[in-house]
Amino acid sequence: MAKVVVERVYTIRLKHKMKKYPRWLRSKKAAKYLRRFLSRHMKVEPENVKIDTAVNEKIWERGAEKPPARIRVRAVKFDDGIVEVELA
Repeated sequence: MAKVVVERVYTIRLKHKMKKYPRWLRSKKAAKYLRRFLSRHMKVEPENVKIDTAVNEKIWERGAEKPPARIRVRAVKFDDGIVEVELA
């Protein structure tokens, strides 16, 4: 079993970043932005960030055109370099 190295809670603003994309791409881009944000802040590669299905459902809750303005997540980094993300 991998040991927990770092555990943090982030409130990530999505609205200001997603306004520059076409409406039909906003939730897709929000999910990619969330992965990039957490890889940058937890210092791992983007493919090592595992997003929980509840977080993905929260982003897509109102469809492709209206992702939430902000999302609060809890990120846990393990000693093997994997980051797991879930709703806070």
